[in-house]
Amino acid sequence: MQRGTLKQILLITDGCSNKGEDPAAAAALASQQGITVNVIGILEDGQSEQPHGLQEVEDIAASGGGVSQLVYKEMLAQTVQMVTQQAMTQTLQGFVNQELKQILGPGKGMEELEPDKRGEIMEVVEEMGETSDLEVLVLVDTSASMYDKLEMVKEALIDLSISLNARIGRNRFSIFSFPGKRKPIDKVFNWSPKLDAVSTVFPKLTSGGITPTGPAIKEAMHQFGKKRLLRSMRHESDIDEAR
Repeated sequence: MQRGTLKQILLITDGCSNKGEDPAAAAALASQQGITVNVIGILEDGQSEQPHGLQEVEDIAASGGGVSQLVYKEMLAQTVQMVTQQAMTQTLQGFVNQELKQILGPGKGMEELEPDKRGEIMEVVEEMGETSDLEVLVLVDTSASMYDKLEMVKEALIDLSISLNARIGRNRFSIFSFPGKRKPIDKVFNWSPKLDAVSTVFPKLTSGGITPTGPAIKEAMHQFGKKRLLRSMRHESDIDEAR
């Protein structure tokens, strides 16, 4: 059973988008490109779950084929790990289900199997979750209200890197912030197998301005393609030098 690299956008925000296109539509476009969009909404201390904010977080994740969660900042580290892992399992289950439907016929999937067979399939999914390559682009909202939450976001991302690097499969992370100074997003941390060095870049982040979540998701989606193009160009350059 062949598998490709699992690609995720992990959106961390504390507010509703207020500029640009519908973020749920942008997330749906990313999902069509094989990129899962997960959303973590950060609540203020003592803040009740506001229906509008909750709905947007859920809508973006649902359109992006991902997982959503609202959380107080103190629980952010555990939530980031949980959402990333849950999204991996969900993506792999969907992939396995598609394979089963091709074998068993239309309208049939994992739920049609006997319990012991389902258990065997879930073991395969767990193994794939450990061995598949994973690329996570973290998209951090740096609008004004996120100022006092960025330190917790940094700690959560370092914990995520440590947790996921225990996997057998290769990991690659990058971090982008929005709104950008001249573009929808700004690169904070280039693609790397570890997020240890994130401590050096987070103090440079400034907060303020609007929340253009839709354009940010759309631009983040293109970063996966740019990475592959640059890697291909480097490979071709190495070949030319070897000749």
